[in-house]
Amino acid sequence: MDVEEASTVCTEVLDAVDEAVIAERPFFENVLLGVLSRSHVLIEDVPGTGKTLTARTFATALGLSFSRVQFTPDLLPSDITGTNVFNERDRSFEFSEGPIFANVVLADEINRAPPKTQAALLEAMEERQVTVDGTTHELPAPFFVIATQNPVEQAGTFELPEAQLDRFGVKTAIGYPDLEGEVELLQRRAGRVTRAPETQPVVDHDRVEDVRSVPESIRVDDDLLRYMAELTHATRQDRRVKVGVSPRGTQRLFEMARALATIRGREFVTPDDIKRVAQPTLAHRLVLTADATVSDVRKRDVVRDVLDQVPVPTVE
Repeated sequence: MDVEEASTVCTEVLDAVDEAVIAERPFFENVLLGVLSRSHVLIEDVPGTGKTLTARTFATALGLSFSRVQFTPDLLPSDITGTNVFNERDRSFEFSEGPIFANVVLADEINRAPPKTQAALLEAMEERQVTVDGTTHELPAPFFVIATQNPVEQAGTFELPEAQLDRFGVKTAIGYPDLEGEVELLQRRAGRVTRAPETQPVVDHDRVEDVRSVPESIRVDDDLLRYMAELTHATRQDRRVKVGVSPRGTQRLFEMARALATIRGREFVTPDDIKRVAQPTLAHRLVLTADATVSDVRKRDVVRDVLDQVPVPTVE
């Protein structure tokens, strides 16, 4: 599959999701960036904005299997990964797959589960496998996690550790629709008998894999490679930052820029691509100092300042 064909498929998927969910186009692109870059997405927003609907709609439009895990304080790691069940007939143990065995997994309100259960996702997200009782089980391919969390209601929640945040390629938010968007939401609801909109598959499993291979062919000039490295290095030198973007974050920035170029139908990355993906890719990886937190410094402000400070290379 070439870049132009991949871009056409991406546009069709975005259009299909746009018909079901009321949100800004850049938000849908952020989720699709995670799919194309073989990464995962964390959506942080208040209840009722369409996080679950977005995950389900993307899975349907991509023709992939979907599973939803509701994270709660009493959720156990085995409730996610699966467990060995004793078979009375054969007098042996058989592995019973958990909900993690799907192409698209919605980890709903991930910050409500204790750290031990959250950690059960780490191996799955990084290695695309789970280990139960010493036996490793491969997850379906493609494998993609969309996690959600509520930024407002913090009672009974457990903050995600930095190691897990670093596994998410993108952190984004839907936001409230504007007035016209909410009117359109009501009009769409009035035009159907079901509460939730229905979406038809745009592509199938094999075609998704073909699209995901296209970003590997996107050209990135050496000047832009240095530009991305300078951006992440600048976050580590900022006085407001205790822990800057890791080398993994630098690689994710590279991958997201190539994925965006694919969506745009270009065979090369531009500085604007890097700037566009910098906020959703880098901001959540920062750990601010205590003084910065008290002063109400926001992570996205740090990324914005870094983008303003680091010279942009001229690419011919």
